[in-house]
Amino acid sequence: MLTATLVTLSLALSPAPSGLAEPHKKDIAMRLVSSAENSSLDWKAQYGYIEDIDDGRGYTAGVIGFCSGTGDMLELVERYTRRRPGNPLAAYLPALRKVDGTDSHKGLGKPFMKAWKAAAADPVFRKAQDDERDRVYFDPAVAQARKDGLRALGQFAYYDAMVMHGPGEGALSFGGIRKRALTRALPPARGGDEVAYLNAFLDARKAAMRAEEAHEDTSRVDTMQRVFLRKGNLDLEPPLTWKVYGDRYSIKR
Repeated sequence: MLTATLVTLSLALSPAPSGLAEPHKKDIAMRLVSSAENSSLDWKAQYGYIEDIDDGRGYTAGVIGFCSGTGDMLELVERYTRRRPGNPLAAYLPALRKVDGTDSHKGLGKPFMKAWKAAAADPVFRKAQDDERDRVYFDPAVAQARKDGLRALGQFAYYDAMVMHGPGEGALSFGGIRKRALTRALPPARGGDEVAYLNAFLDARKAAMRAEEAHEDTSRVDTMQRVFLRKGNLDLEPPLTWKVYGDRYSIKR
């Protein structure tokens, strides 16, 4: 009886597997996304990244791919300007407001790209990027995944989907992808099997990716997330090995 009591006590005191919000797991998530977005694990080197990747969203920039055509870049620069008036990007706010919702570069162009790279040297701008990433993408993704009863891998799957497709409710946005998955399987919070639900979610995610020419390469699902899922690594524990666009990456710990 004493042995059984000690075993029960030991299990009760053992820490639960950490979710994606735990600092080290969050850093892993940033590296995973960076491998797909920037072909690099060094996500902290991406604050100054900016280019038009011809996906119909204008400029894509920064640690999470803020876009001039989708509103999140505008909100980021507005946040930065509140914290640092007169910054190198403040003068472009009127142009960012005009191009929002389009792929236009009008009023931006090379001078804006140069100003973005200059602003990236400012720790206030880097902090603003981190804060907007968390407010718009990371925190909502993790919160919804936890409500659905998903562990770190599922939380990451939600986050990566929000990064690429946006947090909206449209058919090709995160909300639409999740709704499609729910027609095929139930998440753990509703009594479903976690692996079966995540497979349904990744299937829905792939369908959304294939609906857009710029996202038709589904390797970030096939040779990254699905690999972790097949190995049963629902807590996203290192070591991790995966491929994106044919390039191989690993995180040892």
